[in-house]
Amino acid sequence: MKTLFTFLLSAVLFLPVVSAQSIKKSINNTNQVTTANGVVEGVTEKSGIRAFKGLPFAAPPVGDLRWREPQPVKNWQGVQPAKQFGPRAMQLAVFGDMGFRSSGMNEDCLYLNVWTPAKSNKEKLPVLVYFYGGGFVAGDGSEARYDGESMAKLGMVAITVNYRLGVFGFLSHPELSKESPHKASGNYGYQDQAAALRWVKQNIAAFGGDPSKVTIAGESAGSISVSAQMASPVSKNLFAQAIGESGALVNSSLDPVPLTEAEQIGVNFATEVGAKSLSDLRQMPAQKLLDAAGKRGIPGFPATLDHYFFPKSPAAIFAAGEQAKVPLLAGWNSEEMTYMFLLGKEQPTLENYKKAVQKTFGEQAEAVLQVYKPTAEAEVVPVATALASDRFIAYSTWKWLDLHRQTSGQPVYQYLFSRPRPPMVAAMGNASAGLAGGVVKENNPNAVKMPQTRGAVHAAEIEYALGNLPYNEVYAWTPEDYKVSETMQRYFANFIKTGNPNATGLPNWPATTKTNPVQVMHLDVTTVAKPEQHQERYQLLDQLQSKK
Repeated sequence: MKTLFTFLLSAVLFLPVVSAQSIKKSINNTNQVTTANGVVEGVTEKSGIRAFKGLPFAAPPVGDLRWREPQPVKNWQGVQPAKQFGPRAMQLAVFGDMGFRSSGMNEDCLYLNVWTPAKSNKEKLPVLVYFYGGGFVAGDGSEARYDGESMAKLGMVAITVNYRLGVFGFLSHPELSKESPHKASGNYGYQDQAAALRWVKQNIAAFGGDPSKVTIAGESAGSISVSAQMASPVSKNLFAQAIGESGALVNSSLDPVPLTEAEQIGVNFATEVGAKSLSDLRQMPAQKLLDAAGKRGIPGFPATLDHYFFPKSPAAIFAAGEQAKVPLLAGWNSEEMTYMFLLGKEQPTLENYKKAVQKTFGEQAEAVLQVYKPTAEAEVVPVATALASDRFIAYSTWKWLDLHRQTSGQPVYQYLFSRPRPPMVAAMGNASAGLAGGVVKENNPNAVKMPQTRGAVHAAEIEYALGNLPYNEVYAWTPEDYKVSETMQRYFANFIKTGNPNATGLPNWPATTKTNPVQVMHLDVTTVAKPEQHQERYQLLDQLQSKK
C-alpha cells in the first residue's frame, strides 16, 4: 500500500512539470506530442505525415508481469524519442512473408505506432487501429505491409499495435487463474489489444485523432482479433466501426476453449519444461519457453472461455446480439487455401477427391459431396480449393458476417477479393509462392512445392487494401494491380471516415442488413457487386458445425 501511495503521489507531483515542459517545447517542435504519460517526439516523413513509433501503451510484461493482464505505463519526465519501432513479441520464424523493421525481439513488446497528417490536436480525424496477422504465434506492427503512412495521406490517423503471442499471450494455468482479480487466465494477447484501444481513447486526440471515431481492423489473426474485441464486454465500447480481412472467432478452429481445459494444457506444458510452479515458469528464460512452445505446433495455446474477456463463446454472443453494434466491413479472398490442404500429396483426381472427403467428413461425406461436387477431373482442383478455403477461414468469416447482420441492426458490407498476384520479379530467381504470401526457395530440399495459384491467396490483399504495394518488392506489380489497390483503399478509407465505403467515382457497394439480400462486392480489376453465389456451401458447413 505504501508503494502504491508513493507511486500515485509521484505521478501527481510530476504532472504539472511534464505539462509545462510540453507546452513550452510544442511551440518550437511540431514533432513533439504530450501523451497522458509524458512527451514523445516523432519524425516528419517526406510526405508531411508525422510518424511516432514505439510508443508504450502498457508496462513491459516481464518478470512478475509475465502472464498478467496489461498494466499501466509509468509516467516519464523529459522527452521520450519515438523514432523507431519497438521490439516485436517473442516468436519463432514461422512465415516466409514477414519482414520486420522492429528493434529486435523481446518480451517487452507492448508498443504501438502512430502515423498522422494532423498538424495540431484540434483536427479530430478518424482513426484506424490495425492488428497484424500471423496465427497468434508471429507478426509485428513494424511490418511494411501494414505501414500507416499511405492511409494517413487519405486523411486519418493510422495505428499498428503489438500484442503478446503464443505461450506468452495465451498460456492458462490454475495458479494464474487463482492470482487473477477476475479468476481468469489466458487471453493476454486479446487483453493487450484492448489496452491499446484504451490508450487510443485517452491519447489519440493529442495526435489530431477523434477518440469517438475509431475503426479497428486486421487480417487473419488480426481479423479474428477484431471479432474478439467486438464480442468482449471489456472492449466493445472502445470503437465505432470494424473491418475484418479473412478470419473470425466464430465457429473456427481457434475458438476459445473452457477455462479448465486451457488450464490443463498449461499444467501439461509446465511439466514438459520441468516447472513445478508458476514461480518456476516466470523465472525461465523467454527463449527457453518459446522453443518449448514451438514444439507444440500452431496455435499451441488456445484462447480461453475465462468468464471475463469472454463470458461465453463469441458465436453465442453474436447470436444473442450482445456484441458491439457497429458497422462491419469484412470478407475473404478467392483462394484462401490450396487444394493440397484436403488432398495432401495425392493427385487431384475424382477418385482421390472422393476418398479425401470421406476421410475428412466421415458419415457427413455424402452431404459434402452433393454441394462440393466436381463432375470432371478438370473440376477437382477448383472444387477442392473451394472446400479447403471454406473450411480454413471463409466459413467462419461468413458466419460472423451473417450473425452480425441478423442481430446488430447495423449495415454489413461483404467482399470477395479475387485479384491474383502477378509473377515474381526476376531477381527472386528460383523461388515460388508459399502459403500465406510466403516465398519458397526451390533449392530447399524440405520445401513443399506449391501448385500454381488461380486466385487471391491468403493475406494477398493486405498491401492492396492499405496502399502498400511498393513495400512488397517480391512481385512485379502492374498498373492493373495499382488500380485494384486504389479502389480497395478508397473503399476502406471511406468506411473508416463515414461507416460507409461508398463515394463518388466508385462502383456502388450495397449494404446488407437483416432485411436486405446479401450482396458481395467482388474486388478485382473489374469491381462489381453481385448476389451471394455460394450460400449453400456455407449453410452446409453451418449445419455440420451444429452437429459437433
